[in-house]
Amino acid sequence: MPTTLVIGATGTVGRHLVPQLVRRGLSVRALVRNPAADLPAGVDRAVGDLADPASLIPALDGVDAVYLACGNHPAQAAFETAAIDAAAAAGVRRIVKLSTSDAAIGSPAAFADAHGQIEAHLRASGIDHVLLKPTFMMTNLLAAAEGVQHAGAIFLPGAGAKVAMIDPRDVADVAAVALTEAVGRELVLTGPAVVTFDDVAAELSAITGRRIGFVPVPDDAAVGQLVASGAPEWYATNVVAVFGLLRQGVQAQTRDTVHTVLGREPRSLSAFVRDHAAVFADSR
Repeated sequence: MPTTLVIGATGTVGRHLVPQLVRRGLSVRALVRNPAADLPAGVDRAVGDLADPASLIPALDGVDAVYLACGNHPAQAAFETAAIDAAAAAGVRRIVKLSTSDAAIGSPAAFADAHGQIEAHLRASGIDHVLLKPTFMMTNLLAAAEGVQHAGAIFLPGAGAKVAMIDPRDVADVAAVALTEAVGRELVLTGPAVVTFDDVAAELSAITGRRIGFVPVPDDAAVGQLVASGAPEWYATNVVAVFGLLRQGVQAQTRDTVHTVLGREPRSLSAFVRDHAAVFADSR
C-alpha cells in the first residue's frame, strides 16, 4: 500500500490530520524530531528534521503523497523548498502544502513572504499539488488565554480587524481529502463568518460567564510583550506584521471552500471557544 508522509505531524493541523488518515485506512508515516512523539497506533515514525535534508531521504522511501507543513522560522523557505526537491527526487505523486491565505512574495510579513516563495517553487516543481491557504487559525487565540485568565481581557494589536477565522480541525479535514482526491490546486479556507476581536471577547464572556474585554495594543508594545514572554524578536515583529495585514482587511472575506470539499459548514468561533473553555477559565 502506498504511504502518506506527514511532515508537521505534531503541529497545529498535523495533530488532527494524522488520526484522520489512520481512520481512512491509509498507511501513514510521520516525520518527527522526537522519537517518543505522541502518535496514533500503527503510524510509522521517521525521525528527522526539515533542517537536515538527508533525514528526508529514508522518510520519503515508498511515499506516494506528502503533507508539508513547517513552523514559522527564518529559514522556512529553504527548509520547505528542499523538502519539495527531495520529494520530487523520490517520485512522490502529490504534495499538499499548508500555506496561508495572504501568501505573497515581498509581503511585509516574513511568514507570508516565505509561503509565497515556497508556493512558487512547488508550482515550478511539476509535482501534482494542493495549496491549503487558511486564514487566521482560531488556535492563535489560545496565546491570549493568560490575559483572559488573569485580567479578564484579550490584549492584541487587532483594533478594527475583521477576520474570517478558521478552526484548524477543518483545515485537517480538508487536507485529508486533498491527499487522496482531486480538489483543485489552491484552496482558500475560512471559517463561516467574519468576526472581530470584540466578537471573540463576547464569545469568551458567554462561555466563561465573566465579562471579557478586548484591549487593543499598539504594535511596539505588542512586540515588546512577545519578546518579554520569550519570543525571538524576529518572530515577535512578524506576528505583529500579520496583525497589521489583518487590520487592512486581507482576511475579511469568507469562502465556501470547506463546505464544497467536506459537504458541511466549517466550525464556528462559538464552537471553538466552547471546546477550549477550560483554557480560558479564571485562574485567580
